[in-house]
Amino acid sequence: MEATAKAHTNIALIKYWGKRDEDLFLPMNNNLSITLDQFYTITSVQFCECLTSDKLFLNDTLATEDETKKVSRLLDIIRNMSGSKLYAIVDSINKVPTAAGFASSASGFAALAAAATKALGMDIDKQTLSTIARQGSGSACRSIYGGYVEWKKGERPDGTDSYAEQILPEEEWDLSILSVLLEPKEKKILSREGMKRSVDTSPFYQGWLDTVDEDLAVAKEAISERNFEMLGDVLERNAMKMHATTLGANPPFMYWQSATIDVMEKVQELRESGIHAYFTIDAGPNVKVLCQPKDEAYVREALMTVSSVQDVFTCHPGPGISYLPQTKRKTCC
Repeated sequence: MEATAKAHTNIALIKYWGKRDEDLFLPMNNNLSITLDQFYTITSVQFCECLTSDKLFLNDTLATEDETKKVSRLLDIIRNMSGSKLYAIVDSINKVPTAAGFASSASGFAALAAAATKALGMDIDKQTLSTIARQGSGSACRSIYGGYVEWKKGERPDGTDSYAEQILPEEEWDLSILSVLLEPKEKKILSREGMKRSVDTSPFYQGWLDTVDEDLAVAKEAISERNFEMLGDVLERNAMKMHATTLGANPPFMYWQSATIDVMEKVQELRESGIHAYFTIDAGPNVKVLCQPKDEAYVREALMTVSSVQDVFTCHPGPGISYLPQTKRKTCC
């Protein structure tokens, strides 16, 4: 009763900012992402009668109690669905540069959901798998699919209609996603806290909700038409609006550093020189820059000239969930 799955991380082009249900990870708005080819998590799950609790290994190190609880919470959901009462040993390897602002939770919980359901022999489709993964980490529901993915917020209180769908396969439109690594500093406000504070206190949050559906429609049209400039304009505007909600929160807060602004200004300089490049920023200081593959080398070189930039990671649209042969890295008994 074991299986191994591989899932890739993703970045949001139209942001997920704010939850309508904290426990079920239900978003206030539909959102859209690209799954990335370079960064991923491989997770093996083995259910065994000899275990008296779940065990989690992260990058070959026994995880903390808090980390294990998060995994067990999702495994409990899967156990309840399957009727199993067995505990599991979970062995997860992350190939995600978290210092560059790529959260491993999306790929981690997507891989966990895929491996655990397969290990228990559950016959489910990707939509159901996406719904399960969402309950580990919201953005994990998007990593079930490759390419360009929309996460639907749903309307039902139980979240059964909140899942992701692929809107364009990865091979049908190649873009370059450059993640700019700035000096690593610990985030003072975690994204979960930042979302809640923005929803509860920012007078700008309603403006976000009033315009995000229009942003999503424009982004989907741009993807359908392969119109890079249209997509770049809306993803940059959407990111700026998201961050504006944090400035209006009580108390206000900001994820940017001075180095963040340096990179944003460099991207604007590139556009002024005729190179189509656009930035997006999640709940942190690091910047992701999108450009066309023909401009990739030039844009990367320009970004590396910014004194506060330590490195630039290059990605392209990547695949969804895949299943791998068993590795027997850890044994439960």
